[in-house]
Amino acid sequence: MTAHPPVLELVPGQDAAMTFLRAAVRRPHHAYVFAGPEGSGKQLGARAFAAALLCPDGGCGTCRACRLALDDRHPNEFLVEPEGRDIHVDTVREEIWHPAYRTPPEPGPKLFVIREADRLNPAAADVLLKVLEEPPPDCVFLLNSARPHELPETVLSRCHVVTFAPLAEDFVVDTLAGDGVDQQLATLAARLAGGNVGRARRLARSDGLGFRDVARDAIERSSSGAPGALVAAERVLKAADQRRKDMKEELAAELEPFLDDKGRPEPSYRGAIKRLETRHHRRLRREERDYVDRVLLGISSILRDRIVDRVGGGTDLLINVDLRPDGDSIVSAAAGLAAVEQARAALAEDLNLNQRLVLEQAFLRLGERPTPVP
Repeated sequence: MTAHPPVLELVPGQDAAMTFLRAAVRRPHHAYVFAGPEGSGKQLGARAFAAALLCPDGGCGTCRACRLALDDRHPNEFLVEPEGRDIHVDTVREEIWHPAYRTPPEPGPKLFVIREADRLNPAAADVLLKVLEEPPPDCVFLLNSARPHELPETVLSRCHVVTFAPLAEDFVVDTLAGDGVDQQLATLAARLAGGNVGRARRLARSDGLGFRDVARDAIERSSSGAPGALVAAERVLKAADQRRKDMKEELAAELEPFLDDKGRPEPSYRGAIKRLETRHHRRLRREERDYVDRVLLGISSILRDRIVDRVGGGTDLLINVDLRPDGDSIVSAAAGLAAVEQARAALAEDLNLNQRLVLEQAFLRLGERPTPVP
């Protein structure tokens, strides 16, 4: 095992957390909570820590085990995410309880990564607690949460808490600049990503800002009146559907390491393949809604910049540093911003809402003109 696992050097700006994890690799506890705000790097930290535990060399960062773990595809890694709003008890039974007491597909430990662990419903948390109370010796549980205080105390008390601090905008910009990203694009990506390094890197790609083009188009069409608002909603949904279709091709690449020369599943990896297929189908279901949310967030950022400009804020306060904040009055921008954020909140709270109706209502309000005060 390497003295300082190189794979743990992949997590930027979190020296205290990674120093703790470097020591933990040698004698890992059975359960950890990776706690920190969205975008702080805790998800990348969990991937890197999993790679260090699964790697025969303790985290070289380049071997097959490391590459698969960093891509959430290692056969010994079990990834649990919310399905809908919550993580349900059946999910915990099928994806944690039963695998925990079985032989792993490959030699080495079994890693259970639970994202947004604070969304475990009470029954699911109870089942997880039973495993944490008597964990199999070859299991390590990694719970990620931006709201660790919402985890049941009984679960939290059985885990070591690893805290990830918020990342400053300057740090994210410098990280992107170190990757060769233009300074203005680095600043724009950092602000749109809210300090999330991984998201900022994705936005800095050549096609990463496509959602904002859709957002700008929606604002322009909505401003022309009710017919334009309805067309805007239709175009957003079509763009979201296209994004989901594009993702379908990713599954074949994810499964490739576990197939034989004839493209058939290797018998020992059938369970891992099934998990990857299930996860991919869940991502497809989420992607359309997530894309819609990104478009709405893009609209909010543009309207917010208009408000900042109207009240005399400087360019250093703008999110979209490459756009001139033209538009209507501060009243119109504020009303539109409220409508869009209400739509985002409604879609996040109730996953069964009709997206088309929610978008149409938001865009109709976005296109309204305030009644002049006599």
